Amino acid sequence: MPSYQQLSDLLDPATTVVLTVECQQGVVGSDSALPELAGQARASGALANVARLVAAAHESGVQVIHAIAERRPDGRGASRNARLFRAAERLPVQQLAGTTAVRVAAPIEVADEDIVVRRLHGLSPVQGTEVDALLRNLGCRTLVVTGVSANVAIPAAVFDAVNLGYTAVVATDAIAGVPSDYTPAMIRHTLALVATLATTDDLLGCLKQPRRTGRA
Repeated sequence: MPSYQQLSDLLDPATTVVLTVECQQGVVGSDSALPELAGQARASGALANVARLVAAAHESGVQVIHAIAERRPDGRGASRNARLFRAAERLPVQQLAGTTAVRVAAPIEVADEDIVVRRLHGLSPVQGTEVDALLRNLGCRTLVVTGVSANVAIPAAVFDAVNLGYTAVVATDAIAGVPSDYTPAMIRHTLALVATLATTDDLLGCLKQPRRTGRA
């Protein structure tokens, strides 16, 4: 874990963005298509910690981007080149554009200044979406990654962020995957090699700084 000063230096509000990954009702909500993942996100406290980080970002002037995975009702443009995508087509809850399933889930609050990015294809919330261009336009240098799942989308986001030149910070207790022991293994053996790791409380201590006006 980095020292407080090292972490604080990374989390300049003017150059930091908090990314929530697939924290949508149809994934982590009470009517999730993936009840085991939703249960783990809630029981572990990960979803509550995402909400805490988002609230602190709002208070400190840090930009928040919510990455949502959805599909058109007719399926046009959706990926079908992996087992995961084909299995998702058969789930009882579909992540259809315009439905409650693709709304950001409680207790996370979406502020007017937040940006919601919706993707129709692929595994990553960064690669192949608007996120990279938005981050560059926002002057981002540090991307704080939160959400689900530690199995697929979180490592994809971290790898893409690093490959694109951003410093990735993973909120270790604000991500979740299945089974429950997989997330700490992913953090320890993979994410620790490429990202800065910090707990939600550590991040909150650094984010609670006076609000700045304007961005780089």
